[in-house]
Amino acid sequence: MINYRKIIVVIPAWVVLITTLTSYSQQNLAGRDANRPNIIFLLTDDQRWDALGAAGNTIIQTPHLDQLARSGILFQNAYTTTAICCVSRAGILTGQYEAYHNIHDFSTDLSPEALSRTYPVLLKNAGYQIGFIGKFGIGKNPPESVFDFWMDTEAGGKGQPDYMITGKDGNLIHDTDTINNAIQSFLDQFGKRDQPFYLSVSFKAPHEQDGFPPRYIIQPRYKEYYKYAAIPEPVTAAPEYWEQLPGFFRTDTNFARARWKGLFGTPELFRENVKNYYRLITGVDDVVGNIVSKLKETGIDRNTIIIFMGDNGMFLGEHGMEGKWYGYEESIRVPMLIYDPDLPDKIRQYKAPQIALNIDIAPTILGMAGIKPPGEMQGIDLIRMLKNEIPEREDFFYQHYFLGGSRIPQVEGVVTKRFKYMNYIEHDYEELYDIRYDPHETTNLAGDAGFKKELAVLRRRYQAMCKVYAVPGQRKKKSYK
Repeated sequence: MINYRKIIVVIPAWVVLITTLTSYSQQNLAGRDANRPNIIFLLTDDQRWDALGAAGNTIIQTPHLDQLARSGILFQNAYTTTAICCVSRAGILTGQYEAYHNIHDFSTDLSPEALSRTYPVLLKNAGYQIGFIGKFGIGKNPPESVFDFWMDTEAGGKGQPDYMITGKDGNLIHDTDTINNAIQSFLDQFGKRDQPFYLSVSFKAPHEQDGFPPRYIIQPRYKEYYKYAAIPEPVTAAPEYWEQLPGFFRTDTNFARARWKGLFGTPELFRENVKNYYRLITGVDDVVGNIVSKLKETGIDRNTIIIFMGDNGMFLGEHGMEGKWYGYEESIRVPMLIYDPDLPDKIRQYKAPQIALNIDIAPTILGMAGIKPPGEMQGIDLIRMLKNEIPEREDFFYQHYFLGGSRIPQVEGVVTKRFKYMNYIEHDYEELYDIRYDPHETTNLAGDAGFKKELAVLRRRYQAMCKVYAVPGQRKKKSYK
């Protein structure tokens, strides 16, 4: 029996004391009525922004997500501040940039103090029952004991989950089906209680199964999907776009190039693996449909908010690459939608052009629950922004430090509503793209005299942001222009 007056959370090597629910609720509930909403947060792994029918993709079949997008808010310019799962997920939980949550690799756990300030724990402190299903993706000791319901597909946090596991009946079951079954169990257990719930669901799909070469392992029932679909090659898949990249980047040891060879290196591989990527996403979409049906069956659909996003994007052959990490749109731009039946009409059925970030999830969810976000959260409440209660952001800082060298060259930069500036800090190599008029990032303008003024402005902004957000201990070389 959990004592809700005082919760002691024991994690291997950690002891976290969480504040009492009664006192926290009295101090931090910010005026939402007693019938607080249930909240479901759905996170896919490596889903790029345009791998969604609602985003304009005419091939992929995502009818359930498309319906939520049509009835809610679809963010057209949502990004991650770091395109790698462990750092992005830490940013989602804490509402902070990498320099502040201090997760730089796959083995480091959130500190006890940082964990106590994550939004799921704050929700629990305020009276929510909380559940987690899927891939936690941070550290080696996931905080199972914090949650009222826990189903971890990472085998105790010891690595990327396998797509196919042996079920209790001895038969193989796909990760997406495992997650679907756990969601239904959670809703059966918590869906009819008076206490509000929060459920976080983290799919492995559409991440590839790691290996040499990596593979996309689909649910067998989807193998005929997209069989006859014509998959167009990306604009920047032509060899000249790989060739125009600098020499330090254009090596066989570059992870993105090595994985490209195994998944997209021939026209046949490209077509089949893009279809497999889409098949995995359609599998997720069907789980979303099952969630919506269950909410209606349980009678809680009108009081349940659904949020959906990807942790980072994915190159599907663009610039001759497969993967993420670098600052291109395919890597850092993600799908994001919010479906809230209680939203004001003026922001429902809205395609939001404002910049939204992964670090905005924490303050936004807390705001939905009527909880004041901690001051150290650097994201913004997206609903308050859409209501014009707080200003929208003009730009954000992008960073990626993991590995470095020839495998994944380190990069930092600034993304605005029109321009993108990236600096490969180990090499002092700059990129400048006018993403409004060159959305595929075909032409690097850093050496174009016609954009000298814009480059200077972005360099200054980058220097200022580095002083706040860069992580000196992770950078292989300090580089300020």
